Amino acid sequence: MNKPIKVLIGKVGLDGHDRGAKVLARALRDAGMEVVYSGLHRTAEEIVQMAIDEDVDVIGISILSGAHMTYFPKILKLMKENGLEDVLLIGGGIIPEEDARELENMGVNKIFGPGTPLEEIISYIKNWYEKKKLTIVR
Repeated sequence: MNKPIKVLIGKVGLDGHDRGAKVLARALRDAGMEVVYSGLHRTAEEIVQMAIDEDVDVIGISILSGAHMTYFPKILKLMKENGLEDVLLIGGGIIPEEDARELENMGVNKIFGPGTPLEEIISYIKNWYEKKKLTIVR
């Protein structure tokens, strides 16, 4: 039996709005993934430690506070320091297109903007996971 894709949905900093994160978490669960929700007001260190403790395949960061250019680089650095280069890092929320491109150039795999269909996010994760499995098998 295949193990389900395990996803950590994280909320960092002072951002207290988590409705979108909870909607996404439910959609991912409904799509057969195992989902861990960090709760509000987490630090980058807490997110990465949760990812390690829970042995996740994917970290999804929801951020609406405008602090994305602070948190994502810090999460990327901590992921690298902790050997999590094989974990998918995605983000969503209120992130200007220019910043999203810069974050993707830094190493964030994908930034999803407001209104992205849930199926698009689910498909992205599933496609990434299938490619990762193929790489591991070889």
